[in-house]
Amino acid sequence: MTARSAALVGNPNAGKSALFNALTGARQKIANYPGVTVERKAGRLLLPGGAPVELTDLPGSYSFHATSPDEEVTRKVIMGEFPGEAAPHVLVVVLDASNLEQHLVFAQEVIALGRPTVVALNMVDLAERDGLVLEPAALEEALGVPVIPTVAVRRRGLTDLAAAIAAAEGRPLEHHRPHTTLTERRVTAHAIAAGAIVSETSRHRLHAKLDQVLLNPWAGPLILFALLFVVFQAVFTWATPFADGLQAVVDWLIALARSALPPSLARDLLTEGILSGVGSVVVFLPQIVILFFFILAMEASGYMARAAFLMDRLMAGVGLSGRSFIPLLSSFACAIPGIMATRSITDPKDRLTTILVAPLMTCSARLPVYAIIIAAFIPGRTVGPGIGLQGLVLLGLYLFGIVSAMLVALVLRRTVTKGAASGFIMELPKYQLPHPKDLLIGLWQRAWIFLRRAGTIIFTVTVVLWILLNFPRAGAGQDQVDASIAGHIANGLAVVVEPIGFNRDIALALIPAMAAREVAVSSLATSYAVGASDDQQQALQLGERLKASWTLPTALAFLAWFVFAPQCMSTIAVTRRETNGWKWPSFMLAYLFGLAYLFAGLTYWSAVWLGLG
Repeated sequence: MTARSAALVGNPNAGKSALFNALTGARQKIANYPGVTVERKAGRLLLPGGAPVELTDLPGSYSFHATSPDEEVTRKVIMGEFPGEAAPHVLVVVLDASNLEQHLVFAQEVIALGRPTVVALNMVDLAERDGLVLEPAALEEALGVPVIPTVAVRRRGLTDLAAAIAAAEGRPLEHHRPHTTLTERRVTAHAIAAGAIVSETSRHRLHAKLDQVLLNPWAGPLILFALLFVVFQAVFTWATPFADGLQAVVDWLIALARSALPPSLARDLLTEGILSGVGSVVVFLPQIVILFFFILAMEASGYMARAAFLMDRLMAGVGLSGRSFIPLLSSFACAIPGIMATRSITDPKDRLTTILVAPLMTCSARLPVYAIIIAAFIPGRTVGPGIGLQGLVLLGLYLFGIVSAMLVALVLRRTVTKGAASGFIMELPKYQLPHPKDLLIGLWQRAWIFLRRAGTIIFTVTVVLWILLNFPRAGAGQDQVDASIAGHIANGLAVVVEPIGFNRDIALALIPAMAAREVAVSSLATSYAVGASDDQQQALQLGERLKASWTLPTALAFLAWFVFAPQCMSTIAVTRRETNGWKWPSFMLAYLFGLAYLFAGLTYWSAVWLGLG
């Protein structure tokens, strides 16, 4: 006689593993399924009569239309398609009571097989804690299979569940609904979940109402855009007093060093190199902190996951899935963790495409570059009530990066990474107020990362650049920058970038900026400080020097360049590691520098043609 078997099946995060451990205890064995690396967990469950049942904990799945190795294993086990492994006699569908509607979609697909099935309504204590009380009998009537409320971690309902498993094979199936579409299952899941609610608190109803608005296909994107608009207005408006204060401190330190130290190369290194270079980047710390305040607050409140849901439609249109959203979102902080986060994307071409477009997301290192150019060349006036022109331009640059990434992904998915978009299902976290302590810790970590880069990478590159700018020393009547090693290198590169409106100073800044994008600001500050003819010119802030030396078309072209240019060797190194070779990093460098040159040129030529400079 064949040993009886049962399998736990359901969405990820339904509490299947906790339920499996509670039912089997130490009577478990772990191996791999044949031909795959997916873990197989099986154990022995003793039924009320003492009869043993082999219980298998199947990988979490959202559908029998598999989009990952885990889902494929679940489908094959349930269908009995693994060689030497019979299909389970009883299927135990585990549902998260606090996320019932989502979990009922797959539950209907399982029940529609017409096999002996039991539903474990798990984590009912957490649902009740959140103000949601459900009626298992109403669920049982709607689904046509036994529904047993359980709390696996407290071992509640386990005896009733074991008894239901024992009786499942002799129970006739009711309400059999084969061949329903995904849309039909979603509509039915909504109706069943609503019908099973006994009571819910006003807070729970409020959260449901919020989702109806924030996830609306029309209102949702508009709200998301409005939030982004507020963020970038705040980056300029709120940060200005703090940035001005930091700039005043840097200027005071430079003046103090000049008055306290005798004229020498050491004093010049301190004032022209370290304080002018590193200080020109540190003053943008308030903008970094304000940007991450909004990002961390949206993550902690549960809104960021909903933004991913809204973006799924857009990303599907360019051949990506919503799984790419979180890595791309991480790239707004830094492309390095964004690229590493692509490991969660199961489709290899989807993952490769996400890696290749991640540097187009506007990382925090670009913010100092954008901020100094916008503050110097874009008037600080309003274009409407509470709408600053500078904030609008910054928002436009961020949106330009996003749109460019989507267009590049569209081209890549139809050429070098051709393939169909994979499916995307996610569970939305509960709304909650961000905890002030968590926000402060997150802001401190981001600020420390920024300051550490200023104290290490930017400091080192600035000192090296100062040395290259000061040696060999200029002769009488000769410009120091022209005479220096760095000046000779920049003069050679200037020939290449001159057609797109870049001068020698920009060419000089682009080379050390390969270490990190924000180094471009410190490089410009250092080169202008070294090239200043007197103390009065040296006392000018970087923005004033740029405004006096550049035209508006050149400034706009510089912004366009940094939207695309992969000025970060760490990003290239991580790409090489994640793609196991230099083929794709080389491709990334080539296409991004090509786009940077093209769009910088188009911006410069268009601005000149329009008479802007």
